Amino acid sequence: MPYYHQLGKIPHKRHTAFQKPDGGYYYEELFGTVGFDGMSSLLYHVHRPTMVKGVNEGISVAPEVAIEKNMKAYRLHGFDVAPANDYLESRTPVLVNHDVQITLAAPRFSMSDYFYKNADADEMIFIHRGTGKLRTMLGNIDFKEGDYLLIPRGVIYNLQFDQEENRLFIVESYHPLYTPKRYRNWFGQLLEHAPYCERDLRRPSELETHDEKGDFLIRIKKEGMLYDYVYAAHPFDVVGWDGYNFPYAFSIHDFEPITGRVHQPPPVHQTFETNAFVVCSFCPRLYDYHPQAVPAPYNHSNIDSDEVLYYVDGDFMSRNDIGPGHISLHPAGIPHGPHPGAMERSLGKKETNELAVMVDTFKPLKVTKAALALDDGKYFRSWLEAEDR
Repeated sequence: MPYYHQLGKIPHKRHTAFQKPDGGYYYEELFGTVGFDGMSSLLYHVHRPTMVKGVNEGISVAPEVAIEKNMKAYRLHGFDVAPANDYLESRTPVLVNHDVQITLAAPRFSMSDYFYKNADADEMIFIHRGTGKLRTMLGNIDFKEGDYLLIPRGVIYNLQFDQEENRLFIVESYHPLYTPKRYRNWFGQLLEHAPYCERDLRRPSELETHDEKGDFLIRIKKEGMLYDYVYAAHPFDVVGWDGYNFPYAFSIHDFEPITGRVHQPPPVHQTFETNAFVVCSFCPRLYDYHPQAVPAPYNHSNIDSDEVLYYVDGDFMSRNDIGPGHISLHPAGIPHGPHPGAMERSLGKKETNELAVMVDTFKPLKVTKAALALDDGKYFRSWLEAEDR
């Protein structure tokens, strides 16, 4: 995240001795990405962050791919993913490639006896249903429905839910997730034409500092494996930190849509970006105001990217028979557009209340076995007129 934040106590100069009030020293850790070239923060621990007591052999959590090379449109009923008690057990990968893994989750309960770290990927967790608290080694963030939680790789975290009804749309990115470059100046500040600004981003607060020794379980994901590490000190023992690498939250309801006289292309909805895919937010907005404007999107060819839409709420004007929790996949190489009747219905309309998250990948997505279990089997034929079916 390209701006500076600080929590807790830090020494005047980096890489200098930081003494505890009662004697001894705090332990400095550089927490960075992309080698020494990306975002980083400096953390100060009560205990050494390296005290490992045990490591298991690991279990595979790699997704089972059913369709390696896909050329068919799909509609997945995401709410058909069965709830599970445990957060990690509830995570169900549906679409994957070497850059990204798109996952659904319906955890019932909070993470009570372990912490979690994704050592491979940044995580973007969209909260479709539920409220609670994201606890991390860098501080805590309260979350609610409609929030994006951006968690950089390597952050140790623990999710606490307020209720049992929770629905999450999770994007794991093997490339760092950033705010769109075209919305930032050369210093990294978000510009006036951006659809959100820094004050919309909720940074960590409520820094927990635990001075505890014992057996603390951290489940670490690495290369499709899940390892149980036992550490000798509580992972939330940071007394202070500063830098640019930290988790944050952004509400989809704080995204300010960009509109025009005629229909605007999908990049105006862009919210986050990587080198391999983009994330867009489709939010309630006024329609185009040219007297002859067609509010529905024009047919367009997906030549270079797969398009994934996760439908959150409202009436998505370009689709028929779409509901909350549905996921559509439009693969690269073939055109897609409004369903029959959608263009005509949109004429003369003044606004839309649709709410959806889009992920456009630059490399094809593979379809998992879990995704096929959610497929309705007929979406690819849904652009046919009734007499042609």
